[in-house]
Amino acid sequence: MISADRIFPLWSRYRQALEAPIRTFEFPRFNKQFDDRTYQMGVLNLSPDSIYRETICHTFEAALYRGRRMTLEGAAMVDIGGESTGDTADIVSIEKQIDRMRPVVAALAEEQILVSVETYHPEVAVALLQAGAGVVNLTGRVDDTAFYQAVAKHEAGIVLCYTPGENARSSDVLPAASEIFDRQLVFFKERIALAESAGVERLWVDPGFGFTLNLPDGPDRIRYQTDSILQSFRLRELGWPVTVQLTGAVYLFRDEVRVAQTSAATLAVLSKVNLVRSHEVPRVQPVLDLQDFA
Repeated sequence: MISADRIFPLWSRYRQALEAPIRTFEFPRFNKQFDDRTYQMGVLNLSPDSIYRETICHTFEAALYRGRRMTLEGAAMVDIGGESTGDTADIVSIEKQIDRMRPVVAALAEEQILVSVETYHPEVAVALLQAGAGVVNLTGRVDDTAFYQAVAKHEAGIVLCYTPGENARSSDVLPAASEIFDRQLVFFKERIALAESAGVERLWVDPGFGFTLNLPDGPDRIRYQTDSILQSFRLRELGWPVTVQLTGAVYLFRDEVRVAQTSAATLAVLSKVNLVRSHEVPRVQPVLDLQDFA
């Protein structure tokens, strides 16, 4: 059960992390500033086999409409994906991902909408930075210093996602819950060092629990993801803001699965998450707006 007598001991035990200061930064080209509060990243899927059907855009016009609408609804950035990371989704070539995403990225960036591109291919990321993207949502491990230098050159940001394998589609099994945080710290310290040494000045860390990997929808996945949100504040000790994906469990919410992300957003704000990746921008934004009234 999620209650004060469960959360308070967690906060007390890791109070130093809870109170750790994190970097704040700006994207002058998009007139955006990210402080130590919770912002929203709205999802726009260009992959027709994505699991969350409501965020799929089948045409250029539909993608532009969704990107503009989410921005008006409160999203601080629009996260565009050209390949689903679901187990049964097709693998999309680098060239096809670029072709799918580049027109939408360029058009939204032209309207000064901050666009994030989700990929684990550095070639896709660099091509879309050149098209106008302001953030790379990196869902894999990239060791090439030239990639991070390209991010820095474009004065862009990067979301570093934890993956136990090479990328979000690898079949690696998640570490046990008792080991996951230590594994993440090692992973992020190494990745952050690469990015910082290349000159990257805008960065988020993502514990990566949105990837299903070996956890199908059900009680175990719900427990793992809920616990991950509640403990995500511990990553603040790295000095950079934290982002999480807002998940939804059909197993638990059934026909009301579209409101599941509102529930997850409430936990994220309590856990001092700085950026939430959301499929349901208008449902989630009022939860984030409550920060202005507390």
